[in-house]
Amino acid sequence: MSANDHDLVIRGGIVVTAGETMRADIAIRGERVAAIGEGLGPARREIDAAGRIVTPGGVDAHCHIEQISGTGVMNADTFETATRAAALGGTTSVISFASQHPGMRLRDVVDDYTARAARGAIVDHAFHMIVSDPDEAALTRDLPALIAEGHRSIKIFTTYDKVRLGDEQILDLMACAREHGALVCIHAENDGLIRWMTRRLLAAGLTAPAAHALSHPRVAEVEAMERMIRLAAFVDQPIVLFHVSTAEGVGVVARARAAGLRVHAETCPHYLFMTAEVLDRPGIEGAKFMCSPPQREVLDQDALWQGLATGDLGYVSSDHSPYRFDQSGKLRAGPAPSFDRIANGLPGIGLRQALMFDAMVSKGRLGAQRFVELTSTAPARLYGLAGKGTISVGSDADLVIWDQDRRVTLSDADGQDNAGYTPFAGREITGWPQMVLLRGRAIVEGGRLTGEPGGGRLLRRAVGETMRPTGRQGAELAAMGGTPAWR
Repeated sequence: MSANDHDLVIRGGIVVTAGETMRADIAIRGERVAAIGEGLGPARREIDAAGRIVTPGGVDAHCHIEQISGTGVMNADTFETATRAAALGGTTSVISFASQHPGMRLRDVVDDYTARAARGAIVDHAFHMIVSDPDEAALTRDLPALIAEGHRSIKIFTTYDKVRLGDEQILDLMACAREHGALVCIHAENDGLIRWMTRRLLAAGLTAPAAHALSHPRVAEVEAMERMIRLAAFVDQPIVLFHVSTAEGVGVVARARAAGLRVHAETCPHYLFMTAEVLDRPGIEGAKFMCSPPQREVLDQDALWQGLATGDLGYVSSDHSPYRFDQSGKLRAGPAPSFDRIANGLPGIGLRQALMFDAMVSKGRLGAQRFVELTSTAPARLYGLAGKGTISVGSDADLVIWDQDRRVTLSDADGQDNAGYTPFAGREITGWPQMVLLRGRAIVEGGRLTGEPGGGRLLRRAVGETMRPTGRQGAELAAMGGTPAWR
């Protein structure tokens, strides 16, 4: 084999996929992996990865980037700053949100986000379409066309003023997704319970960030998850339950999956590594840690890890939702706002991979192959990101070379996004991305960013098996002819 046959060979690394671990060379031609094996021939460039762990690039399937929240606050990141952090942290593909608010045409929303990402994104990207106004035009014109163009996931909220939907609207969207081939992703919390608890807490003078955890009762998550699963089963529409935080929530998912329902679910590092105690800090400091659902308890962490072990929780996302700790973000309502007036969300796109590598590879919890499965392979498979999340001949050459011995005590500078802080500051981890390749091009070398804004590519997704209904609808719906599914 001549030197011209390969553009790059990564030599002698410990290659880890979701299915195996092996010492091998990886040859790259153009944007794809051309060969994997020992003693591969020379190339135009060679990288010595001897003794280093090599994994697929991370796939972060839940990120809020350059987005106005349901409460009307613009988050801290642009596509450039967020994907800079993603790249430095070993993530090469992200799925963020094209967020419709009432009165906006969905087509215009998606086109706007697509254009902004094209200018700024350093890594490859796709979109979940947040639908808050499922009118006739959206359901019959924009959604079918956008799904056919490769935007094959829809997000809905059961809470938050500007974006929450009622059950009838949710059923309309589920039926549309079933007919045209898309997943429905859900932020599932009971809005009435949250409002009721918030009113009582404020009346009792409990206004500090610590009260935020009380305002989102565990049962709010559980009730909404169970209700969404029942609606999805009636329509026979595959769903994804976002950011599961409770032991009871894991049980709800496990029972649904055992019954043969197409229910997928994720969790996030802040639920695996934090408890509600982080909110109970002097003054307003706990605002930095506020997210929804809130962090829970140690018993929930154990259940979440068990859910990841069994596969009932299918992957780990960052739910990156950054707000600066100033008047532009968390403190928009003043220097000492009550908890209900503080923007909810945490930065995390840059540290998700390192946090999970430390827990799963360095500390051995579930192991390196499950690390790859949960942070790369599973989200790519679920959302139809062809060529992503794995290392195989023909796959995109999205690769991370890890310095698995490097110890880092995290500080506010390590997130690399525009939030200005990380909620994981002070945590010591072992393992750090040393080099990151996107489609065969180095975008991080020696821990320094070399990728360029606009270098990321929009990922248009084909309809996939994970989006396929079971073929069993509610008896009453089936009796009247049912809702058609994509073919």
